[in-house]
Amino acid sequence: MASTASDTVQKPARPKGLALLRAALATRKSACMLGLGFASGLPFALLIGTLNAWLGEVGVKLTTIGVLSWIGLCYSFTFLWAPVVDRVRLPGLHRLGRRKGWILPCQVVLVAGIFTLSLMNPAAAIGPFALVAFVCAFASATQDIAINGWRIEAADEDTSLELLTALYQFGHRTSSIVGGAFALFMAARMSWPQVFMVMAGVLAVVSALCSVAPDSAERPEGAVAADIAGDGWLAPKLRTALLGVVLLCWGWAVVTIVSFMVKMLSPLAPGAKPLSVGDFTRTQGPLIVAATVVMPMIVAALAHRLRRQGVSAPVAGGGLLRAVGDHAFSALISPLEELVSRRGWWVLSLLGFILTYALCYNIWASFAYPFYLEQMHYTKDQVAFASKIFGIIMTMTGISLGGYLFTRVGRFPTVFLGAILPPLGNLLYADLADGARGLDAFAHATRLDVFAASMGADAPMLRLLIAICYENISTGMALTAFVAYLSSQVDRRYTAIQYALLSSMVSLVGTLGRGVAGEAFDHYGYGPVFRITALTGVITTVFVLTEWAHAARKERAAKQL
Repeated sequence: MASTASDTVQKPARPKGLALLRAALATRKSACMLGLGFASGLPFALLIGTLNAWLGEVGVKLTTIGVLSWIGLCYSFTFLWAPVVDRVRLPGLHRLGRRKGWILPCQVVLVAGIFTLSLMNPAAAIGPFALVAFVCAFASATQDIAINGWRIEAADEDTSLELLTALYQFGHRTSSIVGGAFALFMAARMSWPQVFMVMAGVLAVVSALCSVAPDSAERPEGAVAADIAGDGWLAPKLRTALLGVVLLCWGWAVVTIVSFMVKMLSPLAPGAKPLSVGDFTRTQGPLIVAATVVMPMIVAALAHRLRRQGVSAPVAGGGLLRAVGDHAFSALISPLEELVSRRGWWVLSLLGFILTYALCYNIWASFAYPFYLEQMHYTKDQVAFASKIFGIIMTMTGISLGGYLFTRVGRFPTVFLGAILPPLGNLLYADLADGARGLDAFAHATRLDVFAASMGADAPMLRLLIAICYENISTGMALTAFVAYLSSQVDRRYTAIQYALLSSMVSLVGTLGRGVAGEAFDHYGYGPVFRITALTGVITTVFVLTEWAHAARKERAAKQL
């Protein structure tokens, strides 16, 4: 009886202890995901936004700031080296874990790079400064690849993917406030080098906390071959040739952009003619878009045609080099081939939609801080509150509105509103740059000026808040509509890869256009350029209507079956 009683007492204790252990592990994963989201967002906030406030304050030309913003292309082309991060273990660091073996080294590079920026003078040596910023952006983009892999693979029944994704977004949003608003608050009270030194310290602390994160499981042996072997694949030589064409095009585009950046940011030789960003973008921009978007689509269409003609063969083995090449083909060509085969010529309207939908606000994003601080003469505290605290609240409002409209009025009406409303925000900024007569009239007609005065806000601050309110709500709504529509266009077999390839194109034209925008701001001023960029909404609207017509056509055809 004693033995039975003992068994009765001990058996319930085991599940309880296991539950506590699982809860502790879940809490640890959640905390680490929050930290990793913060570590991902802080470098992006500093390099793509706050850095430009520093450059504008020390007198760096807007043209140069526009060229330097091209470091953001690192985030657009992550799919190029994502297979390396996914498959290769760094020598001596694999013991840290499959994902942590990449995350922690990237964080070390970021901390060292941001600290190095704090020791440099961009006004005196913009070339070396830009090089360090580029290294930081590359390390940040590489870190994001590994963090996203960790987020997906760390999910389990106790810490779901939805929970980890929400925590990642919360950490990312929090870091944008720290790297944006808090950095500007500090910059009003200390020098910019000191601000970046503090930010390097913050990232170092967060990285130390992230080092305790549990790592995801190792990929099973032979998984690479299992992913790509089988009937229906093109013969190895054909795959190598097609992949080589795409990689050559992408490689040429990257080298061309980087080479121009180096020349543009290097000291001008005596008697030499200054380079023109406008000339480069007009001559090389279309070729870069053709090399990075159009040519891969042509290759994908050719691969689909060859497969339909029966030029295929089962593949097995081949060693590591073959496995890497096949994985690159499956990651870069196969998703595009599926898209081309499914949509046919209508894929062109989808590409146009992707390339232009966010163009009107992407093209001037890097100049927001110089515009607020140097052109409009707002204080750093005012910009920090309006742009990062109030602005983020308005963005979240726009995101919520977009989700509501998507469910209430439907997909394409919301996408259409997302195409026509944000360009009007550029007109508000044009009015702000030219004296804000329209904004003042609106504030007076709605009695917002009376309300603002009662809250202690002056007329210039009210103008900025109105412009930011409209822009962030409309762009937040547009972003929600865009992500939802783009997600609906991917195939379930290639969900992650196809979405990454398509979404990476979003900032391509906008990032290239920033160089032209910077030169235009220098020559013509902010008002005229804002009005010109607003016209891009017309192009976007045409592609949205084309997509709408395509969807309606498919719906009618489905009903007739």
